[in-house]
Amino acid sequence: MAHTYAGNFVHCIFSTKGRRPLLSPESAEGLYAYFSGIAQGEGLTLVAAGGTSNHVHLLFVLPASCALARAVQKLKGKSSIWLGRGFSWQEGYGAFSVSSSQVQVVKEYIQNQEQHHRKRDFEQEFVALLRKSGIAYDGKYVFG
Repeated sequence: MAHTYAGNFVHCIFSTKGRRPLLSPESAEGLYAYFSGIAQGEGLTLVAAGGTSNHVHLLFVLPASCALARAVQKLKGKSSIWLGRGFSWQEGYGAFSVSSSQVQVVKEYIQNQEQHHRKRDFEQEFVALLRKSGIAYDGKYVFG
């Protein structure tokens, strides 16, 4: 086969350091636009971005030529600089593969984060996603 074809949709989640509420609704639109620019510059396609005051969700297409860890490092690193001196994201992240048939569902989920978090907090949401995805974790270390 002469060409490489891939449809790698990734739902990525990461929080502010210490899960502190540092992301204001006023800055969210600019932050998500900045994530889109970072993604484009790295050869990714950002499909959706959303979050709350202490975490973000990104849905992007990861090309076959790009490692997930590198993509997330670029997204987190460049956005933390844009957010300003003293800002930092948590060390780790969650990344979940998304079937193309579920892209719209995940996109809507990401865009309705404020509503979802009226029912459960970030920690409960993240653990539920780990469980749903069958990812093993140690509760003592999952949040640093």
